[in-house]
Amino acid sequence: MINEVAARFRQQAEASEAAAAAACVIEVAHMELAEPTIEQAFDKCVAAGAKAVVLHPFFLSPGRHVSSDIPELLAAAASRHPGVKWKVSEPLGLAPLMPQLMNDAVAAALQEPEWQGGQAVAAAEGQPSVAAS
Repeated sequence: MINEVAARFRQQAEASEAAAAAACVIEVAHMELAEPTIEQAFDKCVAAGAKAVVLHPFFLSPGRHVSSDIPELLAAAASRHPGVKWKVSEPLGLAPLMPQLMNDAVAAALQEPEWQGGQAVAAAEGQPSVAAS
């Protein structure tokens, strides 16, 4: 899934004049258990000409990985490339558009004819009811 998300992000970045002007490089990286690693992706960005690297964690919340593990791995990768700036962006769950994305997903689900379990309960018109855990 992460590769598909990155491909869509690349398409959007290529269509953006600001990204094109900044010579945006987008690489996928994994924190652990898979490749490319953060170090490998950082190296690829620098090899492609990046002078600054922003790692966007594909996480919903700012837990230990986002606040500690990922910055440590990114700092280690950056230490091999003096002069290249780097930072970690906020996780997806803190994005200002997240509530709208959630609303869109719930609205789309309400339009689908297939339901699980008992009968579907109609929400007040235009006001879907959502429970999240």
